[in-house]
Amino acid sequence: QVQLVESGGGLVQPGGSLRLSCAASGSIFSINAMGWYRQAPGKQRELVAGGRFIISRNNAKNTVYLQMNSLKPEDTAVYYCKADVTVVGGRAEYWGQGTQVTVSS
Repeated sequence: QVQLVESGGGLVQPGGSLRLSCAASGSIFSINAMGWYRQAPGKQRELVAGGRFIISRNNAKNTVYLQMNSLKPEDTAVYYCKADVTVVGGRAEYWGQGTQVTVSS
């Protein structure tokens, strides 16, 4: 079994920054890719990448980070990480439980 644990969400004022973390653990042979998505109320889940959002990875810790800068109220959403991993039996995708980010004054 593979677990993805996200952390770092919370309330931030417009213009502020947050850094999210997602650590993968379990019976993982290799991590092929890790990324971030978000879902705002009433909207579809969307990929988070580029611009004000910087993704980095620490392969030794099986962890992916999302640095979010110059945050806006419209960035308010639940942020999820996703991992494409190779496990016993083949390749599979896993999602984290999500972490709430609220941008408000």
